[in-house]
Amino acid sequence: MMTSNSAFLPIPVENWTDENIVERVLLGDGLLFEILMRRHNQRIYRAIRGILRDDSECEDVMQETYVRAFEHLAQFEGRAKFSTWLTRIAVNEAIKRSIARGKLDPLDKENLDGDHEAMLVTDKDTPSPESNAARIELAALLEESILALPPAYRTVLMLRDLEEMSTSETAQVLSITDTNVKVRLHRAHDLLRTELLSRAGASGPQAFMFPATRCNRVVEAVFQRLNLVP
Repeated sequence: MMTSNSAFLPIPVENWTDENIVERVLLGDGLLFEILMRRHNQRIYRAIRGILRDDSECEDVMQETYVRAFEHLAQFEGRAKFSTWLTRIAVNEAIKRSIARGKLDPLDKENLDGDHEAMLVTDKDTPSPESNAARIELAALLEESILALPPAYRTVLMLRDLEEMSTSETAQVLSITDTNVKVRLHRAHDLLRTELLSRAGASGPQAFMFPATRCNRVVEAVFQRLNLVP
């Protein structure tokens, strides 16, 4: 079980660890859950988007993820990172939604559920306006290409290349082995073509962004469902 002195931490709450915040939420400070949502919205969105091709459903699944996480927060024991635990819930909710909609092939479900280090290049130079415009176009092209991948490969690529989760974290989230993560990532790269990832460069992290307006909408909806009033 988690133990800490979070109630007496002499640092701003925004700088608390996820585990500190979880402990305080469990003690009754439910409004602090907003920090966890805002802190992890981008990752949760990308994890869900890796499974759901329909972006219109993502916010609903994000809400379900956070509501379920809040309701089962006492089950988080700190054996894995909170972000890993939360992302796993998101993946499960996305799979459930896909199955309910009849949009997930049984083979894809098996691949995503489990067995029953290449990263995107970043450009450290200061980009010009023209370079930024080109990167936005490439990010859109990358999104289209990623969405065309089979779900089992798409989800691994989203978590590893875009969210920069480690191989072991990705394996925990998807309930597969480290080896399977590496194999699927390699196959995803093959399908996308090496030159596409190379061209995308620093555009990669700009793909599948979750803007502040959507973040606010999700936070407000979750608070309403949990009857938490800011």
